[in-house]
Amino acid sequence: MSAPRAAVITCSTRAATGVYEDKGGPQITAALREWGLDAADPVVVADGEAVTKAIAAALAERPAVLITTGGTGLTPTDRTPEATAPFITQEVPGIAEALRAAGIAGGVPAAMLSRGITGLAGSTLVVNLPGSSGAVRDGLAVLGPVMPHILSQIGGGDH
Repeated sequence: MSAPRAAVITCSTRAATGVYEDKGGPQITAALREWGLDAADPVVVADGEAVTKAIAAALAERPAVLITTGGTGLTPTDRTPEATAPFITQEVPGIAEALRAAGIAGGVPAAMLSRGITGLAGSTLVVNLPGSSGAVRDGLAVLGPVMPHILSQIGGGDH
């Protein structure tokens, strides 16, 4: 049996235009691979309509997991949750709540400002992580222990 597939999208105009290197996307891809998923290299897109198009393209491939990084804050261009929401068929708010809570507990009060959402788009788990590499690291620490159970559940496994 082949490994479940995963997709990663970095949502950052600055990374997409070469102002700085995407660090979060490769962090996520490496973790997904460590967890046994077949994760493609990250796709890096500018904020805005490109995020919606990238999410649609990734979901068309029907991965088990799609993780985005970036675009979850309060600036006018931070619109990743809005780009994600139309694809969500079932909300899984506990994951987003746990991500924010872990950041706050880790001494990052600004973690409460992340507007990232989580849910299922059909049978794909979609998670919006913030864009900072620290937030990505902390988010992966939250997701790692539950990923086997998530994969089992979306694959039709029992509770």
